[in-house]
This record gives sequence, structure tokens and C-alpha cells, in this order.
Amino acid sequence: MIWILLPVFNEEGSLPRLLPKIENSIKNIGFEYRIVVVNDGSRDKTSLVLQGYTNILPLDIIDHVINRGLGETERDGFEYIASRCDNDDIVIRMDCDDTHEPRYFLYLIEQIMNGYDVVIASRFKPGGGQKGVNVYRALVSYFANLFMKMVFGVKGVREYSCGYRAYRGHAIKYAVKIFGNGFIQLKGLGFTSTLETVIKLNLLGCKFTEIPFVLRYDQKVGNSKMVSSVTTIGYLVMALLYHWPFGGWKIFYRNLSKTYNESKEEAIRKYAYCNKKKTAACRIGGG
Repeated sequence: MIWILLPVFNEEGSLPRLLPKIENSIKNIGFEYRIVVVNDGSRDKTSLVLQGYTNILPLDIIDHVINRGLGETERDGFEYIASRCDNDDIVIRMDCDDTHEPRYFLYLIEQIMNGYDVVIASRFKPGGGQKGVNVYRALVSYFANLFMKMVFGVKGVREYSCGYRAYRGHAIKYAVKIFGNGFIQLKGLGFTSTLETVIKLNLLGCKFTEIPFVLRYDQKVGNSKMVSSVTTIGYLVMALLYHWPFGGWKIFYRNLSKTYNESKEEAIRKYAYCNKKKTAACRIGGG
């Protein structure tokens, strides 16, 4: 089973273009699938567009009455899928603004089946790139990802800020069990959740790889919803929480991957979100 997670906010123009492409791509691969849309308080006709597809596609809709931001939207979607998916299922998270082409599904799925836990669609892997992005935005993205690589250094990862990824089902299930709300702690700081999921799954001991991917920003409908200043602050806060010498993520979870590989139940017992020994850095934001 393939689970496709779509965080949505004011996408009445892009969904009628994207959803049929998702359907065609999955049918060509031959997997069963479900699309999970988290509608984050959209104020346009997004809800009406989605309702029109409920009898056409295997579509589950989670509605936020008010806009809560990408962090809470992703968290709710991952929790919903984690409670329903099997360990061997595949979870694909993508943007719904038509900048992420579903034709990459096959390559993402192939790498999961090759034994990886997380596969990232990367602009920075040879063969990848981006269209419709101005020079300033491209430079900001390049240096932001370079900063993340220097600060966090996840093996096999060059692309930290693109949310187009495939995850092995059990990785999401156990991440939710172990980190709880702390799987995405910095929910209110822009688009930082895209980075945080990589960091948390790396602490869990997941195996990463990338596929080359071309971001089609030239196909985007409407304006960007990312507030760069807030997201930049989020990256800096995350770097501080990760490296904080008095019980930061890197220190508190330093033995998590070893414990997880030896016994997943023991990892839950020692590190679960309800553990009273968790440090302040691991509790900020509800972790």
C-alpha cells in the first residue's frame, strides 16, 4: 500500500491538476494507494474541490478549522497514517502546489524496496535541478542546505529542505511512538518541520538516500506560503536544540539508534515521549 500525504492550504487551482497526475502515476506502477489530505484551514474553494474527488479517488480528508501551519499539518497527517499503515507500506509526502511531479513515485518506491528507510527527491543530486526559481531564491536555498549539511550532517543527504520524500511505513510508525508530539517539536516556526523530520529519523537510525529531482516552480499556482524569516529562525533554533550541551537532541538520543536496532520495544520504553527523564530541549513544543 502507498500512502500519499498532501498538506494543503488554499490550493483550489493546483489540486485539479495534481490529483489526476497522482492517480495516473500510481496506476502505472500497480500499487494500491490512499491519498491523505490535511486541509489546513483553507479560505478558498479547496474544500469544495476536494469533496468533488471523494467519489473518484481513495481520498481521506482531515480538516483544520483554522490555519495551524505546516508543522501541525504534517504532524496530524503522519499520525493519521501511522495509526493505519503496515510496517511494509510506503508513505510519500509531497507538496500539493504542482511543483512536485508524481512521475518520481517509481524512483522513490524503488529505493525504499532496495532497503532504504527514507528517500529524498533532491535538487542537488546529479541530474536534479529546479525550473522557475530566480537566482536570489536559488542561492538562498543552496546556502541554506549547505548550512544544514554542516550543522546536522546526515549521511546520504544533500537536500534538507525539499519535502518530497518516501518513508518506510515502520519508520513513521515508530517515530510517532517514540517521539510523540516531539516528532515535530517546532510546529510554529515556518517550514522547519521539513528539516526536523529528517533529523528525528536520523536519530532513530534510519537509512537515507536520494534520487535526482527537478523542482517545477514554473508550474506553481499562486504565491509561496513560506515566510523565510520565520523559517530561518526555526533552523537556528533547531541547530541550538540539537547541539545544546545540556541535554540537547544529539546528547539525549545518542544511543537511540543502537537501542532501536536491538529492540524496538526497549527503545519505546526508554525514549518514548512520556518519559519523565527527557530534557528541556526534548520537551520544547510538546516533545
